[in-house]
Amino acid sequence: MVSQKSVPQTSHAANIPAEDVCLEWNSDPNLGLSPSDAEKRQKSHGANDFGEKEEESLFFKYLSGFKDPLIMMLLASAVISIATQQYDDALSITVAVIIVTLVGFIQEYRSEKSLEALNNLVPPIAHCVRNGMKQDLLARELVPGDIVEIGLGDRVPADIRILQCSGLELDESSFTGETVPCQKQSEPVLACKGELSELTNIAFMGTLVCNGNGRGVVIGTGYNTQFGEIFTLMESEETPKTPLQKNMDKLGKHLSLISFFVIGIILLVGFLKGQPFQEMLTIGVSLAVAAIPEGLPIVVTVTLALGVIRMSKKKAIVRKLPSVETLGCVNVLCVDKTGTLTKNEMTVTEVTTSSDNDYKLSGTGYFESGQLFLNGQVLTRCPEDLAVLGKIGYLCNNSQITDREMFGNPTDGALLVLSKKLNLSIEETARLEELPFTHERKWMGVKCVSKSTNDNGIYYVKGATENVLKICSHMLVDGTLRALTLSDKDKILDRVAEKEDRGMRTLSLCYGGKMNSLVYVGNVGIVDPLRNEVPATIRDLHANSVTVKMITGDSKNIALSIGHSLNIHRDCDTALSGDMIDGMTSEQLADVINSVSVIYRSTPRHKMKVIKALQANGLIVAMTGDGVNDAVALKCADIGIAMGKGTDVCKEAAEMVLANDDMSAILEAVREGKNIFLNIKNFVRFQLSTSVSALMMIALTTFWNIPSPLNPMQILWINIIMDGPPAQSLGVEPIDSSLANSPPRPPKKQVVDRYMLIRVCLSAAVIISGTLWVYKNEMVDGQVTARDTTMTFTCFIFFDMFNALSCRSLTKSVLQINIFGNTTFLFAISASILSLFGLIYVPFLQTIFQTEALAFNDILTLICLSSTVLIVDECFKLFLRAIACVDDNKSNSEDAKSLIP
Repeated sequence: MVSQKSVPQTSHAANIPAEDVCLEWNSDPNLGLSPSDAEKRQKSHGANDFGEKEEESLFFKYLSGFKDPLIMMLLASAVISIATQQYDDALSITVAVIIVTLVGFIQEYRSEKSLEALNNLVPPIAHCVRNGMKQDLLARELVPGDIVEIGLGDRVPADIRILQCSGLELDESSFTGETVPCQKQSEPVLACKGELSELTNIAFMGTLVCNGNGRGVVIGTGYNTQFGEIFTLMESEETPKTPLQKNMDKLGKHLSLISFFVIGIILLVGFLKGQPFQEMLTIGVSLAVAAIPEGLPIVVTVTLALGVIRMSKKKAIVRKLPSVETLGCVNVLCVDKTGTLTKNEMTVTEVTTSSDNDYKLSGTGYFESGQLFLNGQVLTRCPEDLAVLGKIGYLCNNSQITDREMFGNPTDGALLVLSKKLNLSIEETARLEELPFTHERKWMGVKCVSKSTNDNGIYYVKGATENVLKICSHMLVDGTLRALTLSDKDKILDRVAEKEDRGMRTLSLCYGGKMNSLVYVGNVGIVDPLRNEVPATIRDLHANSVTVKMITGDSKNIALSIGHSLNIHRDCDTALSGDMIDGMTSEQLADVINSVSVIYRSTPRHKMKVIKALQANGLIVAMTGDGVNDAVALKCADIGIAMGKGTDVCKEAAEMVLANDDMSAILEAVREGKNIFLNIKNFVRFQLSTSVSALMMIALTTFWNIPSPLNPMQILWINIIMDGPPAQSLGVEPIDSSLANSPPRPPKKQVVDRYMLIRVCLSAAVIISGTLWVYKNEMVDGQVTARDTTMTFTCFIFFDMFNALSCRSLTKSVLQINIFGNTTFLFAISASILSLFGLIYVPFLQTIFQTEALAFNDILTLICLSSTVLIVDECFKLFLRAIACVDDNKSNSEDAKSLIP
């Protein structure tokens, strides 16, 4: 169990006043550090991360490949060859073993490097103050003495001594085990024993902000933090295997058992027929190395990782490798409206004051330019009733705009821009208290006091109209206070509903000296424009048989307005509110959820219930979100998708992050997920057909008492082809255009099904027949010569190359695919053929592989013969496509259609 004691400097900082902590670190609590000072500290304290553990050298990693029992058996065979003075065989076996282990080493190295690249795709961000300017830095760039601000949804980037905070609550369950958030404050903690639960003025690295906000000074980074103390334990945790990897492991074990059984039969029959013991042993071990697909899990991992890297180039960053295979199965996408469908650039375009004046403003986004209109006329000065409302929006605000970039809540940003457009002159105030927004009360308030007066302070509140009216007793009309009547409230709600019917978000504002007796001053209509790519993306998702459902906390009118405009909500669909969901059982919700397109006035609890209801109906659900309130739903969904500008807790819960907030990347990721599964099927089919062909060919010649057509070195070279570049290149095949509008893949669909087995057996039958025909045709005198095995070996490799070409697509002809679309495949095939020519034409390699040079006519004949495996598979594909075109109602078309991507 992790120690509950704090690291030494943390307890010391907790015991002394915040000002003294800043002095000790020579840091200004308002201005922060200077860039030059931060650079110096970076050099002395190091980066705010945990570095990389010392890696094993490449040489020793390579040597570890020799620990494989089969490799050790081959080496033992080489030793026996030396003892019996068969030096050529010993040299051949040794060189072949070195090549085989080298190929395996390269595969594992690529896999590790691909996975390492994934870890750096989503670097954590910290909100830091340097030279008095707020800026976003990579968390690893923080140094002791930096001034850091944290807010709702942020992950604390370092150990921080809190200087000031408002309603700050942190989830410290990872340290203390307490599920209740810890309330924080800035005063010294006296008589502290160093227990973590006592340090209420320290924010620990890695904890999450559940509520409120605060500012603090960094007192510990990297290993010199509480989290650093348990980092060693975290490093020892292994990443669980993906379901697909488990599937491949299971397949590999089954194939291994079958291979060992067949090889055992081959050895037994060979011994009974009087074959030399050492020769049979070497061939048996070589067959085991070639036939057992030990590289299958590695190739799967590499393919998944490379798919993730390709997605990252499209700004769709997959954080968890298992998610890749799930993407192609998604058939329902639940989207959060704000920040996902819309730009999250809130803009106040209409204001209705309590004096019954309707103002309109031009300009969008976080630009301070814009004009003010009343009854169609441009106003050059801000009216008094609008100035009061603008002041409330300015003071009840935690956002900041620098160089047209907004930091903070988008709604706060809209109100801040409104106050700047109005050119208000607001006296300097000090904030005494903040009442954070919660989903229960649906408003946020502050208590401020003017620095030029000695009053007790005034409350300024903004929030949902229904909830704001509950705490108001008066309204401001033409500069005069009067009682707020039920009739006034009904009129206000009607005006707000009219704005919401036009797709606007509304907020009401009020002020006063006493809570629950505030003065209502008006409401604003806020527009969040749709993202440019959203309409086309929704349309394409529907074409891909992915149902889109919108879940939002907004009102019914806003939700349906957006839903209709994007064709998410149709007249035949229904909409549910959070309250309606509360009144349903899980079974009742599951019965109706498929026909529901819009869920409004929802909370995190409702989002989770919706997702579970969809999953109960057997659907694979993806959920998008950007706020802390989306985190639970993202965790619950099969695929959680966080927006790049979302909160840290949101990204932590998600499997995928859209780095540029472009929703079209979801569609690309879904297609990539489908394509990855097809690519895995393609190279598994290639590996199986190669393995079965080699194994059965040796088995048949042994049963027929014919000398082996391939020697051990040639068998090992076939293993390199099966597990090496040609197989891996099939895993990076570009996205098939036929996937553009294909339905999601059934989640229980197996990589190896009966149709693949049929095709594997068909290809293997052609390869075995053709290769044995060449072997029998060459061996005219009953004696095996170097030419005989060279012709057989070359024929088998050519068969394999044509088979690899056929495996590029499950259903499309090679004439229909872009031959040059997969350059990796072309390079792999070219390299394999060139290496084959090296084996049969380079004298040194001829000695090792026991080959001899072939004439041009021999090569031409073998190419023509080996192309038959491609021709046969082309005919089979044509047959499948013909059956798939049969009327959908005919049952004999269903099986064939399951083969079509």
